[in-house]
Amino acid sequence: MWSLVAVELYKIFKRPRTYIAFGAIAALIVVIQLGLKLDGASYAAFIMKDINDALTVDGKVLNGYLICYILLQLLLVHVPLLVALIAADMLSGEANLGTMRLLYTTPYSRSQWVMAKFIAASIYTLLLLIWLAVLALFVSMWVFGTDDLFLMKSNYVVLIESQDVLWRYVGAFIFASFSLLTVTSLGFLMSSLANNSIGPIVGTMSAIVFFTILSTLNIPLFSVIKPYLFTTHMNNWKEFFDLQVNANNEAIRGSILNVAKIKNSLLVLGLHIILFVTIAIQIMKRKDILS
Repeated sequence: MWSLVAVELYKIFKRPRTYIAFGAIAALIVVIQLGLKLDGASYAAFIMKDINDALTVDGKVLNGYLICYILLQLLLVHVPLLVALIAADMLSGEANLGTMRLLYTTPYSRSQWVMAKFIAASIYTLLLLIWLAVLALFVSMWVFGTDDLFLMKSNYVVLIESQDVLWRYVGAFIFASFSLLTVTSLGFLMSSLANNSIGPIVGTMSAIVFFTILSTLNIPLFSVIKPYLFTTHMNNWKEFFDLQVNANNEAIRGSILNVAKIKNSLLVLGLHIILFVTIAIQIMKRKDILS
């Protein structure tokens, strides 16, 4: 099996377009970091303008931890579209090139080939996320330094001590891996339905946009299905940065406000991954290979 995965990884990283996502993420992060480095004082003053009269925050508000949070809010919405470029091409690309029949003449079963392709696509997705983590978190920490993490919520503020932040980002990136692997499995499913690359890529992107809109609409008609949509749960990495408070309304260090919500989201995302991949395997096992 792992020899098959190695072959598929070689195919992925042999294509020039594979590196588009890495380059796009690097360019966006560098531009945002540069802008905040040059004009960070104005941005910090903007986010603090509504609460300066109510409280005073000591230390550096605009530090590496906050920069990473800002970057994740901006980029994790768009990274799934970059993941789709590769995941949605894994099976349909072989059919388009006419090499699918050749793969199935090897001693390996169809299920083994399909799983090898999914594992390779998942490794690519995780490498992309690690690349994002290195640039967004560690480079930001190096450039901007570290301090307490100050976040503005809808009707309250959260202040997390610097010693209590790093593990939260570890949890957030692990959660994000489930979100992106769900997109990978969706693209993989789309890829099993077509014999060309364009359709599955566009279909995956369209599905993400469609379900994201449904997840954000506050319409009673959609309230029943929203908890079951994977897009509803993809941004719940933010729950790692909300703290519980005690009876005196003091934040409890090392706590997470809604652990149950995180667990539920991981369960929903995990079930979607299993469902999408299982359907893709069944489709490929029964599909007539005509090219």
